[in-house]
Amino acid sequence: MHRGKKYLNVKKLVDPKKVYPLDEAIDLVKKTSITKFDGTIELTMKLNLDTTKAEQQLRGNIALPHYFGKKVRVLVLDDNLTKEKAHEHHITLFGGSEQITKIKEGWLDFDVIVTTPKFMPELSKLGKILGPKNLMPNPKLGTVTPNPVHVAQDFLKGKYSYRTDTYGNIHVGIAKVSASEKAIKENVEAFINFIKTKRPSTIKGDLIQKIYLCSSMGPSIKVQIN
Repeated sequence: MHRGKKYLNVKKLVDPKKVYPLDEAIDLVKKTSITKFDGTIELTMKLNLDTTKAEQQLRGNIALPHYFGKKVRVLVLDDNLTKEKAHEHHITLFGGSEQITKIKEGWLDFDVIVTTPKFMPELSKLGKILGPKNLMPNPKLGTVTPNPVHVAQDFLKGKYSYRTDTYGNIHVGIAKVSASEKAIKENVEAFINFIKTKRPSTIKGDLIQKIYLCSSMGPSIKVQIN
């Protein structure tokens, strides 16, 4: 892969053989940001998981201590939700079967669906559309609920979903480059500690094998695991 001069220059600041304490890694990830816009700091975790086993496929929702401005488009499927109540709770995408029809026709301008159980039979028929994009509501994630407005509020305030990929890695945006070192550190530590609580009982050895930080288009920095 061809790399530009800016990337190659900042990459020299990172020792590929070194595992950095979190404070140093955060300082370095700020210094190695090369975008003109306020880039996102991404956290990658390599976990000791066999994702061919269902119980070792980690997925869920989390709200970090510091909201970093990632706007989430939430579609609420609840035919009891009035325009007045939706407006009161700042919900702009809502409805019932008519929204599911739009999805069938190719509309996917949303990041999360929160629905009442009533609409799951209709949504389950759209597995080929919603499944590959991780948009299918799931009771385990709290996105199938009798109270979708309450759950939608959590997502609108910064809650978002995470999941392991095929190789047992998790990739999440953790903060903006412009955020303070303290806020970045607290978000990183909160996410790491949260994942530790999700350790499957069937694995042996350490759950977290490697942790990396990087800014948008910046080099990866290996972080010490405490």
